[in-house]
Amino acid sequence: MVNKNYAFKIPDLIAGLALLVMLAGSGLQNHAQAYAAFGAPLLKWQLGGCYNSWCETGWYSSPATADLDGDGQVEVIASSYSIFVLDGSTGQLEWRVSSGHDRDEPGEPNVGRTWPGIAVADIDDDGDLEIITAHSGGWISVYNSQGYFEPGWPQHPTSYELRGLSVSDLDDDNQMEIIAMAAIPDKTNTWVYEASGTIRLGWPQLSDDSGYAWGVYNANAAVGNLDGDSEKEILVPSDVHYICAYEEDGSQIPASPIYAGKNWGQVGVWESLAVELRGWGACDGERSESYRTNFADGPSVIADVNGDGVPEVIAVGNVYDCHAGYPPSRYDGVYIFNADRSRFNDGQFDWQSVPVDTGMPISEDYNMIESNQPNPAMADLDRDGKLEILYSAYDGRVHVFWLDKTEHGNWPYAVFHPAEGFYRFASEPVVADLDGNGYAEVIFTSWTQKSSNHTGMLHILDYLGNPIYEISLPDSFGGEDWNGALPAPTLANIDADPDLEVVLLTAHSGVAAYDLPGTENAALLWGTGRGNYFRDGNQASTIQPTLQASTKTASLVNAEPGNLLTFTITLRNPGRTINNASVLDPLPSDLTYAGNLWASSGTASYSVGTVSWEGSVTQDVEVTIQFDAIVSAGIVSPTVIRNSATIDDGTGHSWLSEARVYIFSKTTYLPMLHQCLSLK
Repeated sequence: MVNKNYAFKIPDLIAGLALLVMLAGSGLQNHAQAYAAFGAPLLKWQLGGCYNSWCETGWYSSPATADLDGDGQVEVIASSYSIFVLDGSTGQLEWRVSSGHDRDEPGEPNVGRTWPGIAVADIDDDGDLEIITAHSGGWISVYNSQGYFEPGWPQHPTSYELRGLSVSDLDDDNQMEIIAMAAIPDKTNTWVYEASGTIRLGWPQLSDDSGYAWGVYNANAAVGNLDGDSEKEILVPSDVHYICAYEEDGSQIPASPIYAGKNWGQVGVWESLAVELRGWGACDGERSESYRTNFADGPSVIADVNGDGVPEVIAVGNVYDCHAGYPPSRYDGVYIFNADRSRFNDGQFDWQSVPVDTGMPISEDYNMIESNQPNPAMADLDRDGKLEILYSAYDGRVHVFWLDKTEHGNWPYAVFHPAEGFYRFASEPVVADLDGNGYAEVIFTSWTQKSSNHTGMLHILDYLGNPIYEISLPDSFGGEDWNGALPAPTLANIDADPDLEVVLLTAHSGVAAYDLPGTENAALLWGTGRGNYFRDGNQASTIQPTLQASTKTASLVNAEPGNLLTFTITLRNPGRTINNASVLDPLPSDLTYAGNLWASSGTASYSVGTVSWEGSVTQDVEVTIQFDAIVSAGIVSPTVIRNSATIDDGTGHSWLSEARVYIFSKTTYLPMLHQCLSLK
């Protein structure tokens, strides 16, 4: 008997062979066009959010994009000091508010700079997006799409600068929480607020002796589900050699029993696992006793690195000699931890020992050049099913580590070249398969040393670290003597064409946008700062929302005239919730609608020969739509009925899913090898 998993149907054979002949005759021209190389970045607009003769200084806040007002035009949301919303097509200012104030207070002074990326989310489940920002001065603001405060906001948990901001539904109640972290000389460094603006029970943290913590000097937190329950956990590295890990109620997560009953936040991070397990180092100058890792500006991320369905914690921090102190630092240390804080080892890849001596800092003086921030990004660059770890370091290079603990190809890639006579650092990288060929590109920016009178660049490299395009960014506007872009770029389609744009918050020339020609088939893998607009450092949240894997089936493949069929449409979305999905299924002339229309969620209807559905499709929760139809009794010869449904995600992307029913034709299966008809 033939295994039907490796078979095809006779009615499809002729069409399949014809397709092969057509492709062979054309020299696979259509295939080549679909995966054509993308063009060089083209400056679309610049000086977004600037004034007549100057621009606010842009720091490390990655911009966001969204259609805030539902008019079909995407806006760019960014913040240097004030918060401004720009028309994506033109860069023209739509509105601006002073940070920590709303549009009813236009005369109020700015509270201060914006360090963490702009968050955009529907935090209160009302169907509208909110803009969430955090600033120096300790203010957290939540705005509606027009720049007015949502009820309960702003909040002012501290007078110290807030450098970390994440948004997440911690307890799966469809209301999102807001997590903020402060650059504060205190172990209580993290606040969690409900969507209503009230402080969440159990917070702020750290409020007891369950772990060790100090100030958070970068966007360090990661938020995600580590243990498979219905609630998320929060990882907060800070200005110590410890990483605190909290349940949603603020309680510390216990570490593995190998650490003798300690919590996550009580286990120090040392270069040597033996010293880490012992629980202390002598700091006597011997390397194994003295090299440990500080996480003042060392972010964490959550990702399933080896594709086994179990998430890990990845953190990059500053390794220093606790006998000598710092500066000078030694290198940026890269760690992978299991959910119980033990070091990752799956039998094939062993991170109980870690990469060492990855690169000495070229500068740790922000008076000379603004500080590098080693924000890690996670992506599968080479489509092997495993994730690589990407980060920019204070050695003036961008690093990419594979799970074998080595850097492949041309990685690490240097943006600092001593012959230039000045320093350069690179931003957090973002990752996308820009041309749809299955291999990812790495995109980042750079900035230059103060008083250099030079500007940074937009860098696009292939997955092995070979430069594809390097484009000089605009010069500073308003008399500053250096420029570049400190935060991660944001990749998005902000205009009416099908191509992506890259949106940058520069240091001294406002927001700039570049067209990326030929990227209509792009797939985003890590598309903005901290991976997504929740800024949660969770690789699972970066998975693109798409309905591409949705299917349509018929209850019978072989049928006779007059048979009753049940058609099933299954909508599948691996990414964030798609709120405005729809289905249109016009029945062909050989089918007559017979009722029994049902949907597991959303709203289904029938009118004038067409089945319709509207609703939301959440991550990994299938939506099922079913209805009955009768095959025409008038069919008298072999016929193939093709019933096609158009599935739309509400953002301009649609897919056609077809169910075929064969009338008066038995399906015969012939053995075949998949690769025989594989088009690559």
